[in-house]
Amino acid sequence: MEYSNQEEERYYRARKKVEDIKGFYGNLTSYVVVNSGLFILNVITSPGHYWFYWPLLGWGIGVLFHACKVFDLISVFGYDWEERKIKEFMEKENQNQKRDQWQ
Repeated sequence: MEYSNQEEERYYRARKKVEDIKGFYGNLTSYVVVNSGLFILNVITSPGHYWFYWPLLGWGIGVLFHACKVFDLISVFGYDWEERKIKEFMEKENQNQKRDQWQ
């Protein structure tokens, strides 16, 4: 069965989305495992002074931004924005080529 260009593009975007989601869950799993280990290490080595929350907070901010990007929670730089920018650059390139032809 032959796929049209449009179907291939949809498949590529869906595959990319699945890879992005898989990457996010890998990041989240690492976050939970490593920070659990840091918590245990902190409690064992210096129970009176808690420092584990600093890496928890820092990495947590990164995980939050990763989730926003993957799941389009904040669509400022989402897929629609990317598509608009690509079309804008392609249109500029076409205009430059047309202008260069007439000169």
